[in-house]
Amino acid sequence: MAIILKRKPLNLLEKLYLPQIVAGLSTTLKHMVAPKETMEYPEERPPIPKGYRGVPTLVKDPEGREKCVSCQLCEFVCPPKAIRIIPGEIQDEEHANVEKAPKEFDIDMLRCIYCGMCEEVCPEEAIWLQNQYSMSGYSREEMVNNKEKLYELGGTLPDQHFKWKKKKEAEAAGNAH
Repeated sequence: MAIILKRKPLNLLEKLYLPQIVAGLSTTLKHMVAPKETMEYPEERPPIPKGYRGVPTLVKDPEGREKCVSCQLCEFVCPPKAIRIIPGEIQDEEHANVEKAPKEFDIDMLRCIYCGMCEEVCPEEAIWLQNQYSMSGYSREEMVNNKEKLYELGGTLPDQHFKWKKKKEAEAAGNAH
């Protein structure tokens, strides 16, 4: 059985639609007089909140050495599998206590979900999420950051551990005894 609902009849003002037209025009006038809410994006940028997770990059220590030892933990922990590392050997005396360094290190920014797990798992603090949030490219290949581009974006960060100096000092102390 169908239920029939009875509508209330419209009064004269409702039939003329004048209140609705006036309400719409008042909204338009308010927006014309109100201060501008639009941001001129490339020139003006919104403030970045504390703890923001942006583009993952590789960083070097203050002396310009690679911090990454190619342990591949970031590659294994990455949920979308956006990181690809090919390890290589090191024959540098300054890095005598490190067995490998990345020969190739790629991050596919089209796959990256900016979760920050790579930064958290890195034992050498070699990978950092920067505040950069506008990445663009004309092709898929441009959106894959290779090792050189990752170091260019990351730059140099202060090393809290000074691992190379501590290892040298420990070796010198061991040789002195």
